[in-house]
Parts: sequence; structure tokens; C-alpha cells
Amino acid sequence: MKKLAYAILGFIVGAFLTYYFCVKPVAANETETKIVKPKGLITIDEAKELNNNWTEFRQKAVDSAAAKQGRKKDNRSTEFSLEEIENYLAYAKNQSDSLGYTMTGVRVYLGVYGKNAGQTKKNLSTMFIVPTGNKSKAKAATLNLSFFGDDEDIPVSPLNRGQGGEGSY
Repeated sequence: MKKLAYAILGFIVGAFLTYYFCVKPVAANETETKIVKPKGLITIDEAKELNNNWTEFRQKAVDSAAAKQGRKKDNRSTEFSLEEIENYLAYAKNQSDSLGYTMTGVRVYLGVYGKNAGQTKKNLSTMFIVPTGNKSKAKAATLNLSFFGDDEDIPVSPLNRGQGGEGSY
């Protein structure tokens, strides 16, 4: 009888431990990433207005500069695929960490390819993306009292070579 009581007690303890310590399947809603609406979103109409303003106030000057270089029009936009952007952000975060920086954002720069870029891109405008952030501080100095955006460009290779063109706005 004593052996049977130990066997039952062992079974109960085993069941208890199995229930509390074994991996449980995660509910479907727990695996989903929380979507947060970004700050700075504008409406499509506002984007069209910004684009129209660029056309009104900048296109003539930009296209006349392109004409001096033998081009009829300059690029108005640069497009990157979603995969390129996601891969670049992961790459930039990883490289920033390995260089001792905390990546906090990206900066988009305007550029011009120049005369040695080949006939298809010669002297055309482009945009490139650079990771921004700041040097990581020791854990004892994590209090940042700066109220100004003191993020700097991080020395990680920028992303360029998107598809330039007219865009749809």
C-alpha cells in the first residue's frame, strides 16, 4: 500500500510539473506585432499638395540645371522595395550596434550622381538613406539630459541605388 501511495504521489507531482514547466502553444493574437501609428503621417491630399508645390517652386530650376547637363528632366523620386528597406534597417541596426552606436532613426539626403555615373544616371538627382543615432553610453551614464535632437549620422554604408523616376503624385 505504501508503494502505491508513493506511485500516486509521484504521478501527481509529475503531472503538476509537466503542466507548469512544459512549453505551451502561444495564442495566435500573442504572436502578432503591435501596430503603432507613426507620428508625422500626412494625408494623401497633403502629399499631393507638397508635390504640386515642388513642381511650382522647384521643377523649373531643377530641370533647367538638368538641361545644362544634356537631360530633359531630372528624377523626382527614388523608390526602394519593401524588402530592400527592411533588409537595410536590419543591417544598419546590426552594424550600428557593432560600432558602438544606438541607431534611433534614418536621415534621407538629396544627392546627384555626377558625370561618371554612366549614361542612364549621369548628373541625375537621387536620394540616399543614412542611419542616425548616437554613441552608446555606459550603463551608468544612461541619463540623457539633451532636449535637442543630437543624433548624428552613423558611419554605416548608406542605402542608395533605388529606382529613380517621376513617381505618381
